[in-house]
Amino acid sequence: MSYEFRVACELHSLDRLHAALAAGLDARAPIEGKGAITWLTEMYTRSDRFAGCVRLLLDHGAEPDDPLTVPVLLNDPHAIAAMASHTRDYTRHRVTMASAFTPLAGVSLLHVAAEFGHVEAARALLALGADVNDRAAVDADGLGGQTPLFHTVNAHADRSLPVTRLLLEAGAAVDARVAGLVWGRGCEWETALFDLTPLAYAQLGTLPQLHRDERQIADTVRLLLAAAGRAVPPLPNVPNRYLRERDTSTR
Repeated sequence: MSYEFRVACELHSLDRLHAALAAGLDARAPIEGKGAITWLTEMYTRSDRFAGCVRLLLDHGAEPDDPLTVPVLLNDPHAIAAMASHTRDYTRHRVTMASAFTPLAGVSLLHVAAEFGHVEAARALLALGADVNDRAAVDADGLGGQTPLFHTVNAHADRSLPVTRLLLEAGAAVDARVAGLVWGRGCEWETALFDLTPLAYAQLGTLPQLHRDERQIADTVRLLLAAAGRAVPPLPNVPNRYLRERDTSTR
């Protein structure tokens, strides 16, 4: 049953989640040592189905590690406003969550919204005064310190492009720099990356373990260059001819 549940979380499949719960899965109890919502947030996929999965688990008694994250995970601007109305400094709240991609260690709720591609949540947080250039925590090795924009420029299936645009419109710094980040910490695709800006981080999406589409990366690079007031040259070799020819020759 736990395997079916993990598959449901990976695919953001409401049907599979319903089936697992109907078969007796207890969303209130730890599943192989972790809460049901934690399993969902740690998974690889990013999609519009995510919030529905969170809601279903909550309706079945699942408890989040941090209740203040729930309105953001639900991408619910009304719930965000309600939470902020009775939570002091809500937009400055810090949270640490496992992440399959850009790290979520000591980040703001705006970082969380950016990571999951939740544009309505991001817009609500910005309207409440969230700092568009808020910095994540820096670890003992000097890694981290990224702004929310970093979480959008290499998003799964380019899901966070609307958030990228929103953050740029709100004044996100394209030249924000960090000493380094660990992509996918703890996962098989874990990769340490150094001396990064959002633009540099976007370009690293061409690394095979990041599984990003080269055309989408090129579009993001153009967007960031324009936002920085820089010239946007043509990128005629996208997708890369050498790589296409090599892929063809090895088949």
